[in-house]
Order: sequence, then structure tokens, then C-alpha cells
Amino acid sequence: MTAWLEPTLQIKLNGLGIVLYILGGLLAARFVTWTGSRITARIDENYQHSDALVRSEAAKHRHALAQVITWVAVTLIYILVTIEVLRRLGFGVGGLVAPATVLGAALGFGAQRVVQDILAGFFIITERQYGFGDVVQIAVLGSAEDAEGTVEDVTLRVTRVRSVDGEVITVPNGQIVKSINLSKDWARAVVDVPVPSTADLTQVNSLLRAVCRDAFADARLRPLLLDEPTVMGVESIEVGQVNVRLVARTLPGKQFQVGRDIRVRVAAALQPEGISVAPDVSTAGVAPEAPGPIRAVDKK
Repeated sequence: MTAWLEPTLQIKLNGLGIVLYILGGLLAARFVTWTGSRITARIDENYQHSDALVRSEAAKHRHALAQVITWVAVTLIYILVTIEVLRRLGFGVGGLVAPATVLGAALGFGAQRVVQDILAGFFIITERQYGFGDVVQIAVLGSAEDAEGTVEDVTLRVTRVRSVDGEVITVPNGQIVKSINLSKDWARAVVDVPVPSTADLTQVNSLLRAVCRDAFADARLRPLLLDEPTVMGVESIEVGQVNVRLVARTLPGKQFQVGRDIRVRVAAALQPEGISVAPDVSTAGVAPEAPGPIRAVDKK
């Protein structure tokens, strides 16, 4: 009777140990995830309660690093718990080396992309190419369109970007061909103002310089500018129109807001002077074309 009870008791103890290991692993993973969330929330809270208009590069890197460390720690916990459960079920870890080698060789061909993603993610984090909150433009292998938006999550395997339309774009790190960080240290708002070729360019340049001075003196816009906007002059000459370019160096990620504000100021300054912001093309018997909107390009 005793000989029969001993194996039964051993099975029960092993079963209880397996359950405890699984529960302990789940609790440990939840604790690590909770700790990582608290750290990232503290980083975000410090940014929101500070006087900084944009996140510092160190804060972006700490946020991304906390996410990566959390992901790696949870993965290691699951792996260790799985090994211990297999050992208690009677599978010798040493005996699994040979089958694991064969299985690893078989899966190696299919897992190349995963390994590539992890290695690429490692270099993205360590080289600080971009981090949480950065505005990026990512060229994806095999995709005709770039992924553009704000970085919401960076792990060793994927990067998640939220577009201006609210869409969440998930990009495997190994598929990233080129990444353009539009909010690294500083950015630049570029505004191209098309004016008729018959316009007095001296007067146009004078008006645009006044717009730049007023924008830099504005108490609302001044904190977003690193220096006074500059009139670069004639950028290109086309049939019936001349493009005059303005540039403004801004805080990271603020180039779009500054560009919109400058366009409004340019339109308000030129139109009262009778200078249209589109080519005035007209021929005999054809009414002049109505003025169009100011075209601008925002880039770093």
C-alpha cells in the first residue's frame, strides 16, 4: 500500500510544484510589467510637470530602454519557467540538447527574420536612432509608402508608430530600410511662397523679412523658435511664378505648428499689398486664375 502511495504522492507534489511555478512565473511577469509601466509613467509625468516644451533626448532614450528591458525580462521569466516545468515532468534538460539542436537548425531558416528584427532593434536602441515620442518617417522594405507618425512603442522586435490619422503602424525592425527622425535635437520649418513672376521681389523679400521679425517677437511663437526665421530668397523659377523660401529652426517636433503659423502671417502680409500667392496667369478672352493657397514643405 505504501509503495503505491509514494508514486501517487510524488505525482501530486510534482503537479503542485508545476502549478506553483506557473503561477509564480505569471505573477513575476505581471510584477515586471507593472514596474516597467510605473517607470515609463514616471518619465512621462516628469515631462508633463516640467517647463520643457518637448521631451529631452535622454527622456526618450530612458522610455524606450525601460520598454525593452521589461520585454526582455518577461521573456526570460517565461523561458525559465518552461524549462523548470519540463524538468518536473521528467524531461531532462541535458537530454533535450540534441533534439533542440536539430529543432534549432530546422527553425533557424524560418527564424532568420526574427533574429534580424531583434538585432536591428538592439542597434536602434543603443544608437538612439529614435525613441518614444519622436516624429519619424520610416521606409519599410517592400512597401511603396513610408510609415510616418509619432513613435508609441519600441521593442527589440517591432516599432509602433501612430499616424496623423490615428492609425497604429507596426513595423518589424529588420524591415526598416531608412528612418528619418524629424524631432532629433531640433527641426526646421520650410515654407515656399509662390508669387507671380511680375511681382516686385524686393518688396516681397522686405515683407517676408518683416513677417520673420514679427514671428520671432511674438510671445506665443517665440518659445518654439531657436532663432529668428530667415528669408533664403528665390528657391525656384517656374512659368509665371517665382518661389521664395523661408526657413525657421524650431524645437523638435514643433516645425509643423510653426510652419502653419508662418503661412498665415505670410498670407496676411502679402494680400493687402496686392501680391497674390499664386501665379497670375491670364490670356486674351480668359479670366485670370484665382489665387491659390500657399504651398509649403515641412521637413527637418
